[in-house]
Amino acid sequence: MPVSVRIISLVIGYVCGLFLTGYFVGKSSGVDLTEHGSGNVGTTNTLRILGVPKGALTLLGDFLKGAIPAAIVYALFFRSQPEGVRLLMTYACFGAVLGHDFPIYMLKHGGKGIATSAAMVAICFPRALPLLLVTFVVLVFFTRYVSLGSITIAILFGVQVIMFAILGDLGYFNQYLIEAVLIAVITSALAVWKHKSNIERLLSGTENKFSLHPNK
Repeated sequence: MPVSVRIISLVIGYVCGLFLTGYFVGKSSGVDLTEHGSGNVGTTNTLRILGVPKGALTLLGDFLKGAIPAAIVYALFFRSQPEGVRLLMTYACFGAVLGHDFPIYMLKHGGKGIATSAAMVAICFPRALPLLLVTFVVLVFFTRYVSLGSITIAILFGVQVIMFAILGDLGYFNQYLIEAVLIAVITSALAVWKHKSNIERLLSGTENKFSLHPNK
C-alpha cells in the first residue's frame, strides 16, 4: 500500500481534529475556556465551567471528529485498498487525535485527546472498548477523578492492543498488524503524556474531583 495514502489519511484526520469543540462551544456562550478552570478545551473542563449539556456536546463533537475522518477515508479507499482500508482509518483517527492535541493555530491549548481517541477505539479496535468503558465508569464513580480514569484506560488500551495482537485477534491483516499496534501504543502514550499535570496533582492530592455542577 503506497505511503501517500497513509499520509492523505493522516492529513484528513488532522484537519478534522483542528475543530476544538469545547473552545467553540465556550465561545458561543461568551466564555474562553482557556482562561477558566484548568484552561483545557476538553469535555471535563467544559462540563465543569459550562454545565452538563455543553459538556455532553463537547464530548460528542470530539468523538465525531475522530469518527468522521475515518468514514471519509473508508469512502475514499475501500475499493482501491480493501485489505488496508482499516489501517488507513486508523491513520485518520490518529491524525484527528494529533489535530486535537496539537492544533496549529492554538498549540498551547490543545486538548488531551481522550474523546477523540475513543473514536479510534470504537472504530478500529472495538474488542478493546468494553473493558475500557467499564474501567473508566467504575474508577470515576468511586474516585470522582476523571483524570485517573482517563490515564488508566489510556494505558489499558495500549496493553489490550498488544495482547490482542499476540493472540492474533486484533482484526488487521498480518502485513499491517505491527503498524496498527504502533499507532495504538503511540496514541496511548500520548494520552498519558498529555495528562502529566494531572498526574502531578493526583500524586500531590490537589487534583479536582468530578462534579455534575458547574464551577464545582
